[in-house]
Amino acid sequence: MKQNKTQVYNFQSEVKQLLHLMIHSLYSNKEIFLRELISNSSDAIDKLRFSSISLPELYENDTDVKIQISINKAQKTLIISDNGIGMTKKDTIDNLGTIAKSGTKSFLQSLKKIKDKKNELIGEFGVGFYSSFIVSDKVSVRTRFAGKKPNEGILWESSGEGEYSITDIIKKTRGTEITLFLKKEEEEFLEIWRIKNIISKYSDHITVPVYIQNYDEKNKTYFWEQINKAKALWTLNKSSINDNEYKDFYKHITNDQNDPLIWSHNHVEGNQEYISLLYIPEKAAWDIWNRDNKHGLKLYVKRVYIMDNSQEFLPNYLRFIRGLIDSSDLPLNISREILQGNSVTENLKKALIKRSLNMLTKLAQENSEKYQIFWNQFGLVLKEGPAEDQENLNKIAHLLRFASLKNNSSEQKLSLKEYINNMNPKQDKIYYITSDSHESAKNSPHLELFKKNNIDVLLLSDRIDEWMMNYLIEFEGKKFQSISKEDLSLNKLTEEKKIKNNELPNEMIDFLKRSKKALGDKVKDVRLTYRLTETPCVLLSDSNEMTTQMAKLFSAAGQSVPELKYIFEINPNHALIQKICSIHNENEFNEWIKLLLDEALLAEKGNLENPHKFISRINKLLLI
Repeated sequence: MKQNKTQVYNFQSEVKQLLHLMIHSLYSNKEIFLRELISNSSDAIDKLRFSSISLPELYENDTDVKIQISINKAQKTLIISDNGIGMTKKDTIDNLGTIAKSGTKSFLQSLKKIKDKKNELIGEFGVGFYSSFIVSDKVSVRTRFAGKKPNEGILWESSGEGEYSITDIIKKTRGTEITLFLKKEEEEFLEIWRIKNIISKYSDHITVPVYIQNYDEKNKTYFWEQINKAKALWTLNKSSINDNEYKDFYKHITNDQNDPLIWSHNHVEGNQEYISLLYIPEKAAWDIWNRDNKHGLKLYVKRVYIMDNSQEFLPNYLRFIRGLIDSSDLPLNISREILQGNSVTENLKKALIKRSLNMLTKLAQENSEKYQIFWNQFGLVLKEGPAEDQENLNKIAHLLRFASLKNNSSEQKLSLKEYINNMNPKQDKIYYITSDSHESAKNSPHLELFKKNNIDVLLLSDRIDEWMMNYLIEFEGKKFQSISKEDLSLNKLTEEKKIKNNELPNEMIDFLKRSKKALGDKVKDVRLTYRLTETPCVLLSDSNEMTTQMAKLFSAAGQSVPELKYIFEINPNHALIQKICSIHNENEFNEWIKLLLDEALLAEKGNLENPHKFISRINKLLLI
């Protein structure tokens, strides 16, 4: 008889690092290995159900799908088997020998940095199979892909020490059987009560029945006992599901160790029939800003699993929403390509966006403390909403939170509704300033007028804020106004009418003319202002031109930026301006005006094109 050939392979380097971390320091809660393996088996059965829609022969005349667990105390082995889709030889190499998902290195770095919460990172990353080695000296996997011949089975074996072997075997049944050769100190996992407890805790609501092999002492026979409910929780009546069951189901479908902040479970009938179960997490996924971040809802059609991470039902700014949708109106063989152009998908998307925003609104209204937790984790993501979803702009605007001049904190807590309720009777706009940092924003000279008149200003320092404000035009009839841009409506708060009515001393009129001559085309205009109280001068952008912050965003993205020409405003009441006004030497006067412009540019932009020239000018004037 021909002996089966065994081939030995080396693990991918990242897998070696991962195995080392797990075996030596990773899991504090070792029982999670069973949750991960059960979850993988459940996924394999879901994939079989989906594939069999078009290829029913994959069932091989066995439609009774299940997961089975057996224990052999004599050999100290724990066996988890399923009759799901199974794996080919290529699948075993791709799935068990490498980590295909990009971003692996940053993931491993995250594990090394974070001592706690490592369990949830493993689950989120989808490499839970390797958790087997935390409790095992050796792991063997017998598998055969559905529809393949019995002699096309594969045996994968490893001790988790850098290499694994693959052998061609005969396997009569489809699916996968994982045998864990447990370490001596992990023999607690050979107790049936312990396994039942773990399954009840983590896997009660997976839609596949899980059986454990038990022994009947009376009849001296073995029998299989189902140990989970195996009912699709979302199909049950809401009144029959308690909060803990909702939370456990969330943890099952997301591998998140934290409870969700809030959830929404809805059965909808009528023109469209569907069930949605949406969750808002307590913490952001570690890779939420990665381009390949896997987000979206699990899609079921008539209770049949179709796909994970279906992004067609929610926009990108709601990518933190987790959960599922079960539609009765989509065909079972729906694909991602068909979903994108499907009218049913569009209608479902609109309904789910509304449901998600209502869920957030409810959280904000009923539990401000929890909403603040949400905002601190996902506020930056939600800020993408105004640009992406004009149809729901008003709802999104109500959910936004800001830091402000009066709140004296960098934490973003103030809603636009609260801002309007606390507006100064003199003001008719919502004022804001964008900057590189909160510290820079709160110390801007543009704020001096507002401090003097007791007017609050929103302090925006996130990179996305400038972009967002291009789409936030007004809120409840109040227009937004950047205080770093020209705005004639502010004149009623100042003494600008003196300038308009030419009620200026002759020396100031002369000073203005000399300043314009000294600066030439370096600025768009030079004018006097009474908006400043402590600063000699400031730069304003023209109301129709790009702001400094927007120019920085374009530049950082590698886009060409037109030259910015500012309006140079000078405070005639400032002692330094009055001193310069009395200088008769034209060269000295010009140096002072250019120095003031450089100072204003530095305050506005945070940098100068020629800092050495700026320093040289200061030194020169100090010697006069």
